[in-house]
Amino acid sequence: MSDRVKLKTTPAKITVKGDAWILHFPRFGEEGTHYHTYGLLTPYFKGLTEGRLLGTKCMFPGCPIYKGKGELWIPPRADCPDCHQPMVWEDVKDPKGYIFTFTYVERGGTGLEIECPYYQIDVKMAGVCSIVKGYLLDRKPIKIGDKVRARFLTGAAATHTCLDICWELV
Repeated sequence: MSDRVKLKTTPAKITVKGDAWILHFPRFGEEGTHYHTYGLLTPYFKGLTEGRLLGTKCMFPGCPIYKGKGELWIPPRADCPDCHQPMVWEDVKDPKGYIFTFTYVERGGTGLEIECPYYQIDVKMAGVCSIVKGYLLDRKPIKIGDKVRARFLTGAAATHTCLDICWELV
C-alpha cells in the first residue's frame, strides 16, 4: 500500500448550460447516471479544477450579522444565510490551515471513491468562518492541530467534484 491516498473514481462528464456546470455522474452505469447542476456554485468547482480555492462572503451593508464585512464561507454559499442577499466570490491565496478534527476511515461503504484507509479531516483556515471538510493525502499518524495545505486535482485528473480538493501535511 502506498503512503499516499488514491481515488477510485473517474472524471465525471460536464456539460455547460449558461454559466452553470451540469455533472453527469454514472454511479450505477449509464442507466444509473445522476445529473446534478452546480448552478450558482459552479465557480467553486471550476476553480478547483484550475488549482484555485474560492469562497464567498456577504458584502451587503444591510446584513444584520455581517453589515457589509462578511467572513469567507468554504464551501461557498450563493446567498447569505442571514440576509439572503447574493454573496461575493473571493480567491483564497495560499490555502493552508490546521486539522480541527479527523476520522480514520479503515473500511468504506458501497460507492466510496477514496482508497482506504485514509483520514477524513476538518480543516480550520484563518479568515474562513466555516470548517472545510476533505481528505488527507498522507497516511502517517496525525493529530489535531497538525498544519495542512490544499492540493488540487487539475486537468485530466480532475473529477469535477468536491474530491478535487485534498490536503497534505506541511
